Amino acid sequence: MKLKKLSACFLVVLMIISVLPVKAAALSDTEVKAPSAVLMESQTGKILYEKNSHEKRPCASITKVMTLVLVMEALDSGKIKLTDMVSASEHAASMGGSDIWLKPGETMTVDDMLKATVVASANDAAVALAEYVSGSEDEFLQQMNQKAKALGMKDTVFKNCNGLDEDGHVTSAYDVALMSRELIKHTKIFDYTKIWMENIRDGKTQLVNTNKLLKSYKGITGLKTGTTGKAGSCMTATAERDNVKLIAVVLGAANTKDRFSAASVLLDNGFANWSVTSPAVPLEAVAPVPVLNGMTDQVETTAETDGSILVPKGKAGEIKYSVAFQPEITAPVTKGQVVGKITCKLGDEVVKEYNICAKNSVSQITFASAFRLLAKYLLKML
Repeated sequence: MKLKKLSACFLVVLMIISVLPVKAAALSDTEVKAPSAVLMESQTGKILYEKNSHEKRPCASITKVMTLVLVMEALDSGKIKLTDMVSASEHAASMGGSDIWLKPGETMTVDDMLKATVVASANDAAVALAEYVSGSEDEFLQQMNQKAKALGMKDTVFKNCNGLDEDGHVTSAYDVALMSRELIKHTKIFDYTKIWMENIRDGKTQLVNTNKLLKSYKGITGLKTGTTGKAGSCMTATAERDNVKLIAVVLGAANTKDRFSAASVLLDNGFANWSVTSPAVPLEAVAPVPVLNGMTDQVETTAETDGSILVPKGKAGEIKYSVAFQPEITAPVTKGQVVGKITCKLGDEVVKEYNICAKNSVSQITFASAFRLLAKYLLKML
């Protein structure tokens, strides 16, 4: 009898557990072997984990993420081309640390300079690119700091474009996540960050990627490593699985093993606990809205539901959608004008909001427009 009672109790416990809400497994700070770290989902920008995320620290060659942001912007705008020849200045060639031993006056394509910067973390190539884009490293630095401010990177001051130790050259794990997210909007960068081994200078120089996760982590797409005496071992790692796109930032790890371990732990936790789903559009979200004093008495609507919704795994079906419209709009109405909102909630949490907009314009009715409308109607009657 006691065994039967125990079995019955066990079944009841299982039933209770089965209906309890499932929460994402939280990472403990001891699992992440670095003093500062962040895990971000890049499509939504949601922070999934943080550890001393706003602590100001040197970041070594992670600095080059912002350098690459500005270079990719210059490429996208047509200011520079991959086939352009870049000549190394005395200043660029004088860089120490990791480099490709550029000689003053040596020329190389933008494409090869990018390979050297991304794959081998070459300090001299980064400076050569900066000078080519902006004329001087000082001018480029101003643009780096302006871009940082525009991205909301409040913990960051850049003093050089390659990450060599310099007093006052600092950032934070949170800020690194922000600039990494900005860089991967330029999907061309993955053509470089996914390279494991490459030759330049007609095969005379071999580049090997400093990101060892390329060989060991499923779904890894980049992004940048960095190591100096002051910064320790740093990394911003990007990876994608099942449309979940993650950025793991690790600053100040004791060694490269801890750096890669911490990044892997962060990414594993993100993929194990989160999923991305596309929003559903309720039918009532595209209902016409009444228009006062307009040439027509209503306006058609459209819902702007681009983007993704990040939810704990297994919870996508629990998203609830609510629609709110302005009861009526006074003309004139412009195409794209916001007339309502779709709110997506998971439990009590708002996970996303989308605008409902006017599909077309509606002019305000005037005496002249009313007369033209009446004349048009009368002509049809004849």
